[in-house]
Amino acid sequence: MERAKQIEERARLAEAAAREEAARVQKAAEEERRRADAARAEAERIARAAEEETRKAVAAKEEAERQWKKGIQPVVTPTLEQLEETKRRIQYKEGMFHFAIAGIAGSGKSSLINALRGLRNLEKDGGAAATGVTETTREVGRYPDRNPQHPFVWYDIPGAGTQKITDWQYFNEQGLYVFDCILVLFDNRFTMTDIAILTNARRFNIPTYIVRSKADQHIRNLMRDMGYDSDEDEDEDPGRRTRLYKAARKKYIEETRKNVQANLENANLADQRVYIVSNDTMLTIVKGKGPKKAIDELEFLTDLFTQAHARRGRQIPTR
Repeated sequence: MERAKQIEERARLAEAAAREEAARVQKAAEEERRRADAARAEAERIARAAEEETRKAVAAKEEAERQWKKGIQPVVTPTLEQLEETKRRIQYKEGMFHFAIAGIAGSGKSSLINALRGLRNLEKDGGAAATGVTETTREVGRYPDRNPQHPFVWYDIPGAGTQKITDWQYFNEQGLYVFDCILVLFDNRFTMTDIAILTNARRFNIPTYIVRSKADQHIRNLMRDMGYDSDEDEDEDPGRRTRLYKAARKKYIEETRKNVQANLENANLADQRVYIVSNDTMLTIVKGKGPKKAIDELEFLTDLFTQAHARRGRQIPTR
């Protein structure tokens, strides 16, 4: 009897051990299946993520190619070191307001800066920026405002479209991302270079002004196209010149605004005003004299200085 009990007890213990081992093996198998399922799910997630990244990379490459063809450089966010180096290069000073005059070569940037500073182009002794028929600016020119009440510094940026400066490199190559405001100046046509500047300026949250220069020259050219001859018409019919001037002026203004608006719309940029100016008229206003044939010069100066002083928290002095 005693031996039978012992045999029975050993059998019971063996059975319990077998059940425990079976449970352990089953649990291990389930854990292994769970890990396998998790690994498979993770592999699928990684594959999907890789596929999405590949799709994005291809799309980004295609978009970059489209931007390059349009003359728009892909945005490269400058590092802190690059920002500081660019500020040192242009002699950026806290408390001052730094205007960059940018645009394609030959658009009249130097002449505009001279007019804004109250100087004629030939006043070299007064610090006038160099001007010429061809692009004369090869390096960034720095010109503090001559009026001590204005904490402004004007920068003559080398023209885009030259052999050394390609259109799509213009914004980053010239370090335009450090300026407080950018004046986009054009002469004949509003180009993709101008669009590139505006696009990048918006991404860096830099205020911009679109300015068309040499208004007086363009209006005179339109008058000639309409049949005006300065040697004959003034003697025969003095009033004809006035009539042709008004017609040419109206046509020039309307065509300029329409062209800029269409270019901004095609580039998916918000519409903004284009200021049509003559440097001679601008100089007259800056010198405190009443303009005779102003278009947008007075409004341009008012908007430019008002907003600049407002952003610097300064009271606007009388020029």
